[in-house]
Amino acid sequence: STMFLVGLSGGIASGKSTVVDVLRELGCAVIDADVIAREVVRPRCKAYGRIVRCFGTEILSENGEINREALGNIIFSQPEKRQLLNSITHPEILKEMLKQILKYFVRGYRYVILDIPLLFETKTLTKFMKYTVLVYCDPPTQLSRLMRRNGLSRAQAEARVASQLPLDQKLRLASHIIDNSGDRESTRRQVLRLHARLEGSWHFLWARLALGTALGTALAGLAFLLRQRLVS
Repeated sequence: STMFLVGLSGGIASGKSTVVDVLRELGCAVIDADVIAREVVRPRCKAYGRIVRCFGTEILSENGEINREALGNIIFSQPEKRQLLNSITHPEILKEMLKQILKYFVRGYRYVILDIPLLFETKTLTKFMKYTVLVYCDPPTQLSRLMRRNGLSRAQAEARVASQLPLDQKLRLASHIIDNSGDRESTRRQVLRLHARLEGSWHFLWARLALGTALGTALAGLAFLLRQRLVS
């Protein structure tokens, strides 16, 4: 059987982690690109040495780990430094993702969900996804959630949202949308529907057929009894 990949993304504070929690609860295989991105820059990893050589030891914390904030400040203001960092980390992130995809394939999973924050910004990745899912949230709700969550002013929150591709643009690119503007229950219902569609290949079909046959038999039996009663 062929395995397929599902790309999952959202905007900042659109509520993607809520959706991921429900998917994991349902037993889905979810690979988190953010977690991997943090792992591949740990000391003793290949990317670590290259980053320190390129960016200098001033990006290191006391304990020798890379200080993400210090590095973030450098690349936020200098696009060419960001490209340099990406050229070091992206191959390592992809390699680790492939390793995990393979692990799930060997275990017999039919699909794997890749949680990639910048999925729609990185055109190359969407080509490999059978489906792409966007966790959407209307802009006013997104702003107020971000301000609340990170203790930001409106201006700071707007700057963060502006640094990403607008959610409305991503809407057109996604094959499935989960609208997380409402309450948790409505989001949960949408995730359950999505899950049913992803699983909707074989065993859901078999379950439906089995149910259909059982129902059919029951109805036929009922009809037969009714006819008997009418005749006698």
